[in-house]
Amino acid sequence: MTQFTDLGLAAPLLKALADEGYTTPTPIQAQAIPGVMAGRDLQGIAQTGTGKTAAFALPILHRLALTKKQPPRRGCRVLVLSPTRELATQIGESFKNYGKHIGVTVAVVFGGVKYGGQMKAMANGVDVLVATPGRLLDHLGEKTITLEGVETFVLDEADQMLDMGFILPIRRIVKFLPKQRQNLFFSATMPTEIGKLAGELLNPDPLKVSVTPSATTVERINQRVLFVEQARKRALLAELFDDAGFKRVIVFTRTKRGADRVARSLEQVGVEAAAIHGDKSQGQRERALAEFKAGKVRALVATDIAARGIDIDAVSHVVQFELPNVPEAYVHRIGRTARAGADGSAVAFCADDERNLLRDIQKVTRQTIPAFDRRNDRQLGAATAAMPEPAGVKPDRVDTRGSQPHRGEHAAKRNRNHGNAKPGHRHEGAPARSNGGGGGGERPAAKPAFKGPQRGGGNQSSGRTGVWSNR
Repeated sequence: MTQFTDLGLAAPLLKALADEGYTTPTPIQAQAIPGVMAGRDLQGIAQTGTGKTAAFALPILHRLALTKKQPPRRGCRVLVLSPTRELATQIGESFKNYGKHIGVTVAVVFGGVKYGGQMKAMANGVDVLVATPGRLLDHLGEKTITLEGVETFVLDEADQMLDMGFILPIRRIVKFLPKQRQNLFFSATMPTEIGKLAGELLNPDPLKVSVTPSATTVERINQRVLFVEQARKRALLAELFDDAGFKRVIVFTRTKRGADRVARSLEQVGVEAAAIHGDKSQGQRERALAEFKAGKVRALVATDIAARGIDIDAVSHVVQFELPNVPEAYVHRIGRTARAGADGSAVAFCADDERNLLRDIQKVTRQTIPAFDRRNDRQLGAATAAMPEPAGVKPDRVDTRGSQPHRGEHAAKRNRNHGNAKPGHRHEGAPARSNGGGGGGERPAAKPAFKGPQRGGGNQSSGRTGVWSNR
């Protein structure tokens, strides 16, 4: 079996890995690290939780350690683009942890906070800059950041970038990069538009690494779908939490307003809960995550902003209060549990008007998710812990080949890309607008190609810098 010591990484990196207790690389790390260390471009296809951050961070840090030099003023040697603030922060922390013995300088730039701290952190330049596309374009427009010295460009979670409308902004950012550079491209799925973008960015004959089939769910996750009437979902969720086995649970909703409502309903029945979504300030989001990690709240209620980029140990369950409109999001949602080799459970609620979404999910994941009707089952809380088939209730298996008419099916299809939000209701996942120094920056600077509703950003500054640097 391959060990990190077999990959030729610099001694300070091996020491940092030993400090973290890591000895054996994951499949994507073992396949990607040698090629990236040699300077090759990389196209990586990997689902969430496979260790892909280390797959690009470790070889990048190895090359930085071998060729130490001062980065340009207001510039960087490595640029990593990330779709969300949370994922950007997590990537930055990984670079800092792995590079702690080589003196690497790291800055993280995202929207929703003031510009001052970000400008200060970038004044003398950094080795690694991790940024969200919208705020980076704002800095480029103001000439407070330059990309002329970028040696390695990493595009992470490319398919989520597509979902959030960031493809045009990414193409704008690439125009600021030098032509001679190394490109590392990562995506969990490879839809046509993402494949086209990869062809534009990568040099000829890139190293291609695919550790799992596209949109494959983690095998260690115990999945179940519970059929339930829409009006009974909150009561059903409360009953789930009667089971003490639901210790640390992420609950996914489709909209920001829905996340707040679900969190309040849990609090009303005595379940400690916190909500996280795009309308929360950065300070609120950080506090909610910190309380969830510390075990102060049992439930973190989130929109798909948390489907990627949240790496929290010991998440016992993922509950999908509403099924996602984009089938691939199901994979990323349940990937928040069963991390680092642990087991986990995922429960999805499915109302009658969501059955077409369930069929789409099963087609994409190429599996039939065990499903049964719990609307008349009084033993819900106890039975769902181990999730056996309930006595006296025949499993309602869903055949992806069939097509049965269901109430609201045509309306759900019509709303596939826009959610089930009421008119005027902002839908999570669309980029926010930037509004001067305090505005949100997770948004494209150009109008996205789709016509969906736009996420609001506003002046939700928490007063934090939105950046950290280990200078």
